Amino acid sequence: MAGKTAGKSQGYSSRIPEQLVHIARIALSGNPRDLALYLKRLARRLSSEFPEQAQELEHLLTQSALRYTPLRQASTETLPVDAESRLHLARLEHPVHLEVEPIWTDEVRRNLAQVVEERTRESDLQKADLAPTRSLLFIGPPGVGKTLAAKLLASRLRFPLVRLDLSTVMSSFLGRTGTNLKSVLDYARETLCVLLLDEFDAIAKRRDDVVEIGELKRLVNVLLQEIEDWSSQSLLIAATNHSALLDPAVWRRFDLLIEFPMPSPGDVRKAVQLFTGPDEIDAQWLDVLALAMQGTSFSEIEKEMQRMKREALILRVPVAESIKALVMRRVTSLPRNERKRFAGLLTQRGLSQRAIHDLTGVSRDTIRRHWSRSQR
Repeated sequence: MAGKTAGKSQGYSSRIPEQLVHIARIALSGNPRDLALYLKRLARRLSSEFPEQAQELEHLLTQSALRYTPLRQASTETLPVDAESRLHLARLEHPVHLEVEPIWTDEVRRNLAQVVEERTRESDLQKADLAPTRSLLFIGPPGVGKTLAAKLLASRLRFPLVRLDLSTVMSSFLGRTGTNLKSVLDYARETLCVLLLDEFDAIAKRRDDVVEIGELKRLVNVLLQEIEDWSSQSLLIAATNHSALLDPAVWRRFDLLIEFPMPSPGDVRKAVQLFTGPDEIDAQWLDVLALAMQGTSFSEIEKEMQRMKREALILRVPVAESIKALVMRRVTSLPRNERKRFAGLLTQRGLSQRAIHDLTGVSRDTIRRHWSRSQR
């Protein structure tokens, strides 16, 4: 058995010249994290034949990891700037804090948790010659939690969050936009961080879009190559509200695609309760509010709940009065058939016919007929 092990180690050590060339290639490419991952695997494989050198190599990697921290690497002083305006091309947030507990589907939570788990168990992946997820594509309508998901990943990983400032990157000078974008990507590649490319469809449009100029089409080509070659050092996240506008070649460049759907009725109720506070309203009015906010995003729910609470405070009226005003604003804008349907649903919530009439404008006779049918 010992002879087989020694033979295997000698066979591997005979490839050292080849490994040195590979190490040089990674080092010259400017990807320190990929280099560290490779050296860790190399130390493990050589430990039986060259234990002292392997131990020394592991010690060097440990010391390097202690020096290489997100806080030391990420700094607003080193953020790339636009050559003309001298404005920063990205915004840096560190440390990242979440103000509320996100509400997502089980699938979204599971995918995000796996990304975090991969980074915390990176050594297990290395043993299997695997690397953690490098790039993610978030798709979904506005206000459903895509940016919040990027912040959660940065917070859980204790990485700085670097957000591309699209308004600064998109220069009026031909060729400057591509240079600006590459500057941000190069910065994030060399910094242990979560890079968020929001409004991704603005810089990764379909190359067959006849209204786009050639410069932006070349920009897409550069962007695709950058994503393809992205190292596992940092986490790249692209988010879009308009996935149909993305170039078809974009999809396969990402390691993981996560779709953020609109809130379900149950999630809407959770969001209403979250943004109003657990003790602000009783269960009956909570149901009414949740019903009125169906079909809206989490950000819209938060905005409306904050507006409602401000109104109650400034006008010095009970919260119930502000709830009624909010429901009336939303319901009276609905078509008549939708208002009748909403009134019918309110009868199931135990509201009086007068209260339902005041909220919806639907006649009491119509409400009474609906109530009668529901009791049969």
